[in-house]
Amino acid sequence: MRPFDEIFAIAASRKGGAEALNAMLTPPKSADELAAIPDDRWLAAMTRCIFQAGFNWKVVESMWPGFEAAFDGFDIGRCAMLTDEDFDRLVSDTRIVRHGAKIRSVQENAVFLQTLAAEAGSAARAIAAWPSSDYIGLLGVLKKRGSRLGGTTGQYCLRSLGKDSFILSQSVVDRLIAEGVVDKTPTSRKALADVQSAFNVWCEQSGRSLTEISRVLAMSL
Repeated sequence: MRPFDEIFAIAASRKGGAEALNAMLTPPKSADELAAIPDDRWLAAMTRCIFQAGFNWKVVESMWPGFEAAFDGFDIGRCAMLTDEDFDRLVSDTRIVRHGAKIRSVQENAVFLQTLAAEAGSAARAIAAWPSSDYIGLLGVLKKRGSRLGGTTGQYCLRSLGKDSFILSQSVVDRLIAEGVVDKTPTSRKALADVQSAFNVWCEQSGRSLTEISRVLAMSL
């Protein structure tokens, strides 16, 4: 695979030069900034990304105030204790997208976040402390212990709140294929480990974050 500087140069040539490309790159939040995000905002971000997956995200955005109201501001304790009567009410609530399985995921992810909080003091601290060099390990936790957070859904959730992350969008995958890192969209444990290894090499070469490298890869094609 190419050194990161060569990939950066390819992206820069497409985006008007190195200065213009650098202006498009936003670094991730620090661990302290991430840890300060209330756990209800993590649940809200998970829910937003879950409902946007496979759906018109603009519709979800326009309805978001209704989501906040319907789920009591995504209070972790309240959402974890949703009853059958609450679900009956929510699947008929016109303020939100009435998708039963996705509504159920709000409760399941509230319980997941409660578990993380019990382990680390808050879910935000647990996520903030997770090393970028094992980002795929964090994705594995979201997929295994959370609800509907596999694939790119968990990736977009982490990115939306500023966690250092890569997103395996089609453009990023195409660049990884071009560099010989993978031969198709990575889903197996080995393929994801190969992707993590490549990002770790590029991080060491460049001193940049996963987030910045991911964006450069996406803009190199």
